[in-house]
Amino acid sequence: MPRRLAVVALGSVLRAIFGYYFLVLVVRIVGRRPGKQLTPFEFVLIFFLGGLMLTGIVANEMSLANAVCQIIAISVAHYALVWIRMRSSRVSRFLDGTPLILMEGGHWRSRTMRKMRISYSDVMAMGRDQGLKTFDEMGTVTLERNGEMSILPAEDQNQ
Repeated sequence: MPRRLAVVALGSVLRAIFGYYFLVLVVRIVGRRPGKQLTPFEFVLIFFLGGLMLTGIVANEMSLANAVCQIIAISVAHYALVWIRMRSSRVSRFLDGTPLILMEGGHWRSRTMRKMRISYSDVMAMGRDQGLKTFDEMGTVTLERNGEMSILPAEDQNQ
C-alpha cells in the first residue's frame, strides 16, 4: 500500500511540474507586459488559467488533459480579444478603461474621486512617494488605466 501511495504522489508532483511549465509557456505566448501595466482582464486571464490548471493537477490524468485543452481554448480566446482590442478603440476603452483626472490646476474632481473610491490621503501618499510634501506642489493627478496614479508637479505644467 505505501508503494501505491508513493506512485500516486509522484504522479501528482509530475502533473504539478507539467502544469507550471505549461502555464509559463502559455503566458509567454499569449503576451507580456510589465506587471504594473496588467489590465483587469489580463489579471482575470492569469487567475482563470491557474484555476483550470489546478483542477488538472489535483485530479487524475483525464482532468489534466481537459485542463490543457481548456487553457489552450482560453488562450486563443484571449489572443482574439487582444486582436480586437488593438483594432477598436471602443473595445480598448471598455476593457482597459481611460485615464481619469483627479486634480487639475489645484482643483479636485471630487465626484471622480468618490466614484473611484480614492481619498485625498491616498493621493497624498502617492505624492510623498514622488517626493512631494503638500497638495500645493501637485499640478495634475491622473488615475491611469492600470490603477496607478501619475502626479505632475505644479512647476512642470508651466513649461
